[in-house]
Amino acid sequence: MASRTVDYSNKSVLLIDSSGNLRSTIYYMLRELGVKNLLATTVNDKVLTLIQESSYDIILLGHNSSDSVTGMQLLEEARYRGYIRPTAGWIFMTSDASQEVVLHAIDSRPDDLLTRPFTIDELKSRLDQLVLRKQVLRPVEQSIEVGDLEGAVIACDDIPRHDSNYDYACRLKASLLIQLKRPDEAYEVLEPLFWQTQDKEIGLVMAESLAAMNRLNEAKELLGSLIENFPLLISAYDLLAKVHEKNGDLDDARDILKQATSKSPMGIPRQMELGRVATQTRVLDMAEGAYRKSIQLGRRSCYRSPEPYLRLANIRRLEMLDADSRRQIDLRNDFDVVLNNAEFAFPRDNTLKVRSNLLRAKICEDLGEASQAQQFRSVANEHNQSLEQPLQLDREQLLLSGDKVPMLEPETTQEPAAKGGVRRDHAMSDKVNRLGVKHYLAGKLSQAIRYFGLAIEYDPGNVPALLNLAQLFLEAARDNASKRDERFRMVDRYLRLTDRLPLEPAEKLRQTQLLKYRKQPLDTLPPGSLGSLLR
Repeated sequence: MASRTVDYSNKSVLLIDSSGNLRSTIYYMLRELGVKNLLATTVNDKVLTLIQESSYDIILLGHNSSDSVTGMQLLEEARYRGYIRPTAGWIFMTSDASQEVVLHAIDSRPDDLLTRPFTIDELKSRLDQLVLRKQVLRPVEQSIEVGDLEGAVIACDDIPRHDSNYDYACRLKASLLIQLKRPDEAYEVLEPLFWQTQDKEIGLVMAESLAAMNRLNEAKELLGSLIENFPLLISAYDLLAKVHEKNGDLDDARDILKQATSKSPMGIPRQMELGRVATQTRVLDMAEGAYRKSIQLGRRSCYRSPEPYLRLANIRRLEMLDADSRRQIDLRNDFDVVLNNAEFAFPRDNTLKVRSNLLRAKICEDLGEASQAQQFRSVANEHNQSLEQPLQLDREQLLLSGDKVPMLEPETTQEPAAKGGVRRDHAMSDKVNRLGVKHYLAGKLSQAIRYFGLAIEYDPGNVPALLNLAQLFLEAARDNASKRDERFRMVDRYLRLTDRLPLEPAEKLRQTQLLKYRKQPLDTLPPGSLGSLLR
């Protein structure tokens, strides 16, 4: 609870604010709270490099709308680039408490939002709550940080029911289970909790699990109730639009997105979604407005791209289909102007060259100009061959035309990379595996599991780390009846992964022994360690 004493002397804090007076005031507040490792800097475009290269426990980010580079831009781009580490706590500070700013900030999911001015007592209260939560959830968030979602799910189970963070841990676990394609388990975690608490965030994740299970009517009913009770829960609108679209109700999806953008108009991804669905339902004036808004917002956003220009040009193409000959000339000119503006704004974007020529070919096809259409398509193909990853031209033309794409992208079979882009490093993997063994011998099992998970993140083919994890989860299943089936699944998963890899004699012997233990009744397994971990 927040009333407990929090020691800030060992916390690394970064304070970012463009206002010298406010920055100085908050700086001395933090010093008075006991923060020793503190760096204060102004808002500028170099801050992201600082965040990427350093590991801060807490980042306080100030926002002033009049700045050339705003705190909102930094927050949005840090989330976009994966610089917001799960173990770090972000507090967004703003003097502008308008609905637009607050809801846009929430889109980037800071840990807390603080309206200025505030007192030292209010700052301490928010920091205490954040730090205490981070301390409790550190094993979970460390696992997420290295991409070990299975380990994070298991770590969530270690949060006791009486802890004030228990509900948050359950919601986080459910979100992880959805990412792991186990939405039925996520629903089981949240369903009894939601009816006890009526917490909107828990309800939102529960609706996500229902949608993932194709229980679309139940998801719609739950999301409708959330929106009625919490009309500014914009993420509920986003999810409801997806549910409507999944159910084939594009008109309803469009109307929901329109409501969402009217309440929170500053998010480019949401505006682009509105434009896409409005195009598919042929409400072209609404689509045009969304794309123009995206271009305007993109001038100061990490989401800046040629995409809204291409979509806007396509609106002009669609309008030509029903226009008279005089109007067609004007629309064709507008079409060319939009694409020329895109190419001027993004002169080095070779993918844009492919896509703009595909769109030019499409409009020529519409007008019966077959030879010109072929020329543009040839130019598109030529540019496409020069790309490092060439596009599928037929599919790309479908996307550009605003039609529904008939085939879904094939699911990748690759393991998800860790957020922040941890590189594959065999030497580091071996080093971290040895640290896991050291923690195991010291009796620190949860820390050992995290280190073994990190070892696999550095090198998915690290057989000793895979076998060590199989052994630890087998011991955990033997010693604790809680979540026993889940732990058995982890044992089987890691042993199955070793089947696909070449094994040294010692590794093969260890694998055989663990497989033998796995088949035995639990009460016949020896107590204590089931064997020496492989280093």
